[in-house]
Amino acid sequence: MAGRINDDDVKAVRDAVPIDSVVSEYLQLRNAGGGNLKGLCPFHDEKSPSFQVSPGKGLFHCFGCQEGGDTIAFVMKIDHLSFSETVERLAAKAGITLRYEEGGYNPSHQRGERIRLIEAHQAAAEFYVRALESPEAEIGRKFLAERGFDQDAATHFRVGYSPAGWDHLTRYLRGKGFSDKELITSGLSQDGRRGPIDRFRGRLMWPISDTAGEIVGFGARKLRDDDNGPKYLNTPETPIYKKSQVLYGIDLAKKDIAKASRAVVVEGYTDVMACHLAGVTTAIATCGTAFGNDHIKILRRLLMDNGSARVIFTFDGDSAGQKAALRAFEDDQKFAAETYIAIAPDGMDPCDLRLAKGDDSVRDLVEPRTPLFEFALRQIVGRYDLETPAGRAAALDEAAAVVAKIKTSSVQREVAVQLAGFVGILDQEFVVHRVAQLARWARDKGGDHGERGGRRGGPQGPRGGVPQQTAPGFSGPALNLRSPAHRTERELLKLALQKPALVSPAFDAYGVDEFTAPPYAAVRQCIAEAGGAEQGLADNREYLVAVMDAAPDNTVRSLVTELAVEVFIGKTIDETYAGMQLVQVRLRAVDRRINDVQGSLARLGSHVAPQDLAAAQNEVWVLQQYAQSLRAHGAAAL
Repeated sequence: MAGRINDDDVKAVRDAVPIDSVVSEYLQLRNAGGGNLKGLCPFHDEKSPSFQVSPGKGLFHCFGCQEGGDTIAFVMKIDHLSFSETVERLAAKAGITLRYEEGGYNPSHQRGERIRLIEAHQAAAEFYVRALESPEAEIGRKFLAERGFDQDAATHFRVGYSPAGWDHLTRYLRGKGFSDKELITSGLSQDGRRGPIDRFRGRLMWPISDTAGEIVGFGARKLRDDDNGPKYLNTPETPIYKKSQVLYGIDLAKKDIAKASRAVVVEGYTDVMACHLAGVTTAIATCGTAFGNDHIKILRRLLMDNGSARVIFTFDGDSAGQKAALRAFEDDQKFAAETYIAIAPDGMDPCDLRLAKGDDSVRDLVEPRTPLFEFALRQIVGRYDLETPAGRAAALDEAAAVVAKIKTSSVQREVAVQLAGFVGILDQEFVVHRVAQLARWARDKGGDHGERGGRRGGPQGPRGGVPQQTAPGFSGPALNLRSPAHRTERELLKLALQKPALVSPAFDAYGVDEFTAPPYAAVRQCIAEAGGAEQGLADNREYLVAVMDAAPDNTVRSLVTELAVEVFIGKTIDETYAGMQLVQVRLRAVDRRINDVQGSLARLGSHVAPQDLAAAQNEVWVLQQYAQSLRAHGAAAL
């Protein structure tokens, strides 16, 4: 049975691995102000970045879908790992040796499934790379050389070779301590008559990595005529490999994609190699499947949809390549980036082009040529006889239905005008009207009733005066940030979480009942259970972890992370600003108590006992004096 990871080691891992470096492996982050970073959320679709990371606090929070937490929570969520798997993975990254509370540490028994499968793939990749140097692999080296790839290129892309025998890799990995069940689950081996055998045999091997750079699968290229398998054989679907969710070369290209706001989508492994070696280091490829929605999500998080982002497809010029381009256009509206298609005049792919005409020709190829929508519409229109009225009408009907899918009305109109020119219809307004009519029909039939990727709060948090409904699990009136009381309570909690030195020790004397919004009262209770804001003076990160641990459910925990990363309303956050929030929250609590006591007296009228009346009147007098002092002297009166 796996032992529990030592708490001090968990803390060491959390402190050692900066959250921004981990998150940056999955999406592009930009400055959001206040020491925070922002990007497109990897957990839901959105068009504007509402996902924020606070490196100083080690926290992330999405103001759109409300996901939040620390580095461990982020990795658990995005890679679907257990807590222990995540800590083990981050510990390996940081070079930290973990201790377990119960018994010794046996890696083969205690490491989680995902980590074991990743380790098996890493070991396999090393095995394949060594095998490429063997005499048997001469056919593989020749294949690479004929396509312009030398040993340095093979090493850079970690290209390898799978021996032609039945179980060379299987026996090697068994010797490394991997079980037959793990080898079958990983897709590296498959069931044979007498036990597991190698899935890949006698082929060139390309390792396929995820965005974080971990090998999750392989692409295998047929080399021999007596190989009856397909030309390319990929890893089957496994717990760590989903072909619709991986892009070959993304681990090598992601930084340059984010830096240049450009991605080049090619069709094969050798095309990616050719592009990178020619200087087009933003090239990636799908792995045996069409470019689809999940691939778009990966690229959007790197491109950040900044308006100047470009995605360039370099499909082959044959009919299959044209079909691939049309499929890509169907998903074009899911990009905010401009999309183009680049096809070499003679229809060569980037690998053949580099071999025939050199690196410069590859770089020239991927300079934006034809907008994808124009290429797609010309392909549709080109199937009809535009010399006849019937042909023009049929072309318009098919192409207009495609243009009608464009969500932005201004873009839709512009493309419709261009469509009129493609078809040869002089009356542009007729085409514009036809496209708009088809778009309305699609909406009326139950289509899109609003933009996808909408979010409840902006990147600075839901503070712009929009009424916020009470989150599930809270009782009481709806949270409304038009309310000065709710707005001030929110600011005070943000101070207590982000800058406890400005409000401590006064804040810790505030009762839960001084926060009128139930969600804020719940956060105040969490702070109290974590030892109060005073605990944040020594170690703010550990203090925030303790507050999150005190949360009774994910709803409260999400609000804690939201308040811990949200920027303040004020421009200057100092003792004066903190004092204003402390005073306003306390003053409103005092005024509420005065009103409560006076209201009770009014309802009871003459039925109040003399001693109770005197006590109540004395309480009101004391409270009124306190309120007057707060108004006159501010925080000094606390």
